[in-house]
Amino acid sequence: MPTLLHLDSSPMGDASVSRHLSALYAAKWQAANPDATVITRDLTTTALKPLTAAWVAAAYTPVEAHTSEQKETMALSDELIGELEAADEYIIGLPMHNFGVAGTLKLWIDQIARVNRTFSYDGGAPKGLLQGKKATFTIASGAVYGEGSAYASYDFTKPYLASLFGFLGVTDVNFILAGGAGALMRGGNRQEFLQPYEEAVAALFGESRA
Repeated sequence: MPTLLHLDSSPMGDASVSRHLSALYAAKWQAANPDATVITRDLTTTALKPLTAAWVAAAYTPVEAHTSEQKETMALSDELIGELEAADEYIIGLPMHNFGVAGTLKLWIDQIARVNRTFSYDGGAPKGLLQGKKATFTIASGAVYGEGSAYASYDFTKPYLASLFGFLGVTDVNFILAGGAGALMRGGNRQEFLQPYEEAVAALFGESRA
């Protein structure tokens, strides 16, 4: 049976737009796959740390040669990569922070972008090892950064994620860009704001408004 990895990185809890949309996606996916498995990972409650020299050394040491200390160093990376490998599809919610991905998500990326686990240099050329997977990203941003907008050139989230996941072998990607969420901080109507993005999620499952 298929498996979905549902990952969130926003620090905003129930107020988070990206979490709301990723949860909606996960619910619709589970409704379409009632006997399937959903792996949930909240990066704000995961003990993520910046990479260290010891981590890099362990990453470039063959797994069979790892010392007990190196195994401990790579334990979280192994766990997170195991989730990616086990899942057939990913739904990842994130806010745009300072034109890029949230810091928690970047720390996660640094743990899972790992040579000979999620990518390799086969014959000197890079090869993604997470092939046959699908990823959907729900991205909330304070302003509108979509194509054709005044701030489109400031969006480093979508191109970065598309490039990074493509490098890891995941080329089937979708983006739900919930731009303009800053209006909610100024008293905007939450349901009116969410409606078009909820419809965009539903459309990924072949649903449309009557």
